[in-house]
Amino acid sequence: MTYLFIFSLKIVENALATLRIIVIANGKKFLGAFLNFLMSFSWIFSTSLVIIDIQKDPLKILIYSLGTFLGSYLGSLIEEKLALGSNMIIAITDQEKEKLPQKIREQNYPVIELLGKELENEKNILLITTTRKRKRKIIHLIKRIDRHATIIIDNAYSDTK
Repeated sequence: MTYLFIFSLKIVENALATLRIIVIANGKKFLGAFLNFLMSFSWIFSTSLVIIDIQKDPLKILIYSLGTFLGSYLGSLIEEKLALGSNMIIAITDQEKEKLPQKIREQNYPVIELLGKELENEKNILLITTTRKRKRKIIHLIKRIDRHATIIIDNAYSDTK
């Protein structure tokens, strides 16, 4: 029973730790602090259980470590599903793909259009800000219209709630 408790607490702690890093990176300081508060409880209980009689029962160390591994992995899966934050998508397309910005706007995405020049060819440079949850949808739309488009994705910070 002790092994299961240690294992479960470490999963919870490390899943929360992974989420905490990501929510803080997205500007959600209070939520990050609250997750850290919960992590500290989990850490204190799990660590105290491992330290008791550690010389007589080294299997606790393995259980603790496995819980850490699984918790970190689980936290990244949870974060991927939550998809917190925003992305800036930069799409570089051929000039003749003028209908692309309009199609993107029809899907309610804000688009900033710039004109660029590559050696001899003119290019459209589209700046699109979207939530991480909608990122795949917009990439699919761009590639459907211009399969040769160059797409650059980066995190975008927005102070709006």
